[in-house]
Amino acid sequence: MTLGDRGSSMNIWATIGAGLASIIALGVAIFLVLGAERFWRLFGDPDLGPVSFEQLERRPTPNDSLACPPDFCKARADVTTRLYRVAAHDLRLEFAKVIASEARVSVAEANEAALTDRYIQRSEHLGFPDTIVVRFLDRADGRSAIALYSRSQLGKGDFGVNRARIERWLGKLAKHVLTVD
Repeated sequence: MTLGDRGSSMNIWATIGAGLASIIALGVAIFLVLGAERFWRLFGDPDLGPVSFEQLERRPTPNDSLACPPDFCKARADVTTRLYRVAAHDLRLEFAKVIASEARVSVAEANEAALTDRYIQRSEHLGFPDTIVVRFLDRADGRSAIALYSRSQLGKGDFGVNRARIERWLGKLAKHVLTVD
């Protein structure tokens, strides 16, 4: 290889690097102009819609998490939820306090008749959207249970964010409502 060949090769790499830097700069500019919420909407609706816990099939990728009472969900749950000492309607009201304490959460749907709510929570820095479905279940003797399914709109992994969210929300709920031991 001659000195001229090396110089030509270096020019090609410099051109490729400059092209990649331009593409990245354009992406950052679009993100800043549109804002996180509108930018991620380019990749689809952030609200991933309702689920049927009884028929739910988990994703093949590790970017979701499921919490259910025993014998309620078809899919394997990451977290088993407990019984609460209040009716489902009252549990839902207490859970609203949990949601109010969380940042960057919006209500996608609230279904009073089905005792099911759906939320979108966005990550702090880049605004990645996750959909969380919460269902409140009446049980015997005025008790209730809760099922939660949290899933990411984007990516194939979530670094444990969805499970951590479910555990955090259930922990906050336990401070408001007594569980059955």
